[in-house]
Amino acid sequence: MQIGPVIRALRQSKFGALLVAFQIACAMTVAVNSWSIVREIQLLDRPSGLPEAELFHISTRGFAPGFNAKTSVLDDLALLRRTPGVVNATVVNTVPLSGSGQTTGLQLAPGHDQAAIGAAVYMVDEQGVATFGVELIAGRDFTPEDVRERGPGVSDWPDTAILSAATARLLWPDAGVDDVVGRVVYTSGDKPMTVVGVVAVLVAPWPVVDNPSHTMLVPDKRMEDDVRYLVRAAPGRLDELMPLIEEQLARANRGRIVRAPRSMSETRAQGLLVVNGIATILIVVTVALLSVTALGIAGLAAYGVRRRTKQIGTRRALGARKRDILGYFLTENFLISSIGVAFGAVLTVAFNVALVQNIPDMPKLQCDSVLLGAIAMWLVGLLAVLAPARRASDVPPAVATRTV
Repeated sequence: MQIGPVIRALRQSKFGALLVAFQIACAMTVAVNSWSIVREIQLLDRPSGLPEAELFHISTRGFAPGFNAKTSVLDDLALLRRTPGVVNATVVNTVPLSGSGQTTGLQLAPGHDQAAIGAAVYMVDEQGVATFGVELIAGRDFTPEDVRERGPGVSDWPDTAILSAATARLLWPDAGVDDVVGRVVYTSGDKPMTVVGVVAVLVAPWPVVDNPSHTMLVPDKRMEDDVRYLVRAAPGRLDELMPLIEEQLARANRGRIVRAPRSMSETRAQGLLVVNGIATILIVVTVALLSVTALGIAGLAAYGVRRRTKQIGTRRALGARKRDILGYFLTENFLISSIGVAFGAVLTVAFNVALVQNIPDMPKLQCDSVLLGAIAMWLVGLLAVLAPARRASDVPPAVATRTV
């Protein structure tokens, strides 16, 4: 197929061709960036590192005059741990995938000019690792001597920490997990903390975050009016224990509010509810936009066939085969799609850069996504033009003798 005649024909209908090319570019921009976000959302359903089927959390908030937060927390922990069916319990500041939590910067040397990484912080007592059910792959658990009681207004950090393996690798990429134990890491406030252990996997409290496994545990027992307890039930007893624990805590102290317990499975589902809804909307919008783009391509091709019916008949009369006519329209579509894809690739990257700069935790575009988007747009164009091109190839030579 000669490219020259195709280009000359396109010059005669530049507006329609450029309009379709622009439509392809816009569709590619939306489709590729939407797919990048949807792919990131799909990765959110990752293992948390916890025995989720055995865990639930419950919160209380003291309101009565003279409410003693320390006594309440100690009594609650004793009650929870002696309840039949409860494997363990700890007071925590937050739980994975709950959507709220706390982070701190970690660095290898003190000073505000040092490079730091962000890590989500879980505050627990000496029973925290056992309650979370995470796998300790190096070092030791917290001891009662490590644990500091954190009351209202306390903002400093304890002396020890347990890191996730992902956090340890990021801080010391050349060290094995066993070599990390005993090393010192500094918070952004220049507080030194000795690493006493490393756990295999522990995800952050936020479903959407760039580095979901950059987490740490610190031995802080919160003694505040508003607290949350994480409870680990024996296998198969979660549903039985949740209402029982709620009733026991409410009965044990009337000077506070006890909020309904929530299982980790429910927390995961609730945390992903919004992002899954966003993914569904993006998929629907992308499919609709690609459909409109395909209709635009097919419409332009059909218009071209009707406009050039006599020309096609003349070519057939001069010896052009059906496949020559089919190839002509496919080549024309390929050129238009290529212009749209080239412009779309630039527009896609520019749009993603703007999103990353203005929206927290927006995933950066991968090169393979742009390539796959280009291939997809070429395929959409090919499929859209097939029917009009086939009709063009079926034009009989006798049409050339008719008056148009």
